[in-house]
Parts: sequence; structure tokens; C-alpha cells
Amino acid sequence: MSNPFHNPESVTIQNLEAAFAGESMAHIKYRYFAKICREAGDIATAEVFEATAEQEILHAFGHADLLFPKAQMTPAKALQFAIEGETYEYTEMYPKFRHAAVQEGNDAAVKEMDEQIAESREHADMFKAVLEKAAKRFAALAKVEEKHANHYQATLDAVNARLPKAA
Repeated sequence: MSNPFHNPESVTIQNLEAAFAGESMAHIKYRYFAKICREAGDIATAEVFEATAEQEILHAFGHADLLFPKAQMTPAKALQFAIEGETYEYTEMYPKFRHAAVQEGNDAAVKEMDEQIAESREHADMFKAVLEKAAKRFAALAKVEEKHANHYQATLDAVNARLPKAA
């Protein structure tokens, strides 16, 4: 399921996706820098990085709101996007990264990529299971709602049958 809310050929959409990625990365990077600063005992600098990281995540959410408009999103769509993203990671992205690390002889990176491949597969499987459970729940709820709707309609029909007909 590619994102149905926008045209991936749009330069604006490409820019929003790049900005979303950049702001998200800045958030994590600044959190990491804050962790290093805290471990070094420099709490004041850590707090500056943490405050900035919070601003970066708000920027990322603003871009996400434009890429995935809340009014058009559902839990099922969110799960499908997550499944696609995780599947891409373990089938394409990390295997390519792993191959490059092998060629360069970077054993630590190969190990990291192997871990990420396994975790991304686990995440995709988890999201698939949640989506399947949700589909079953929604189907069950739809049956209950249909039963209630039929009962209400039958009651309404009975009431209308008892009312005098207009001449």
C-alpha cells in the first residue's frame, strides 16, 4: 500500500518526506548526544540537547500530519504502512547495507545489519498479527452492529405498522 494521500512524484511530497526523516533523525541524534553528555556528567548540555530534541520531534509530527492526514488515517491504514515499512527494511534496505558492510569488511556493521533484519521481520510479523486480530474484531463488531440495526429497523417497522395511515 503506497501512501494514497499524496503523489510520490510531487517534489513537495519528496521534500516533506526528506524533512520528516531529517527531523526524526535530529531528534534521535540529540537524544543520543544528551545521553553521552549525562554520562560525562554535563547535565546542562544534556538538557539543551533534550529540549532541542523535543522541538525536533514536534517538527517531525508536523510533517507527518501533512504526509498522513489524521482525518484520512485509520488504525488499519497505520498498521499497513508499518508492515510495508518494516518489510522494506528486512527485504531490501538492510540486506543492501549488509552487503556493503561485508564488502568493506566492517564486521560490527554486518552484525548490526543482521540484528536489524531480524528485528524488522519480527516487527512486520507483529504488525501483521495485530492487523489480523483487528480485522476479526471489526468483523465481529460489524455483525453485532448489523444485529442491532436489524432489531431497531424491525421495531420501527412495527411502530409504523400500528400508526394510522395518512389519508
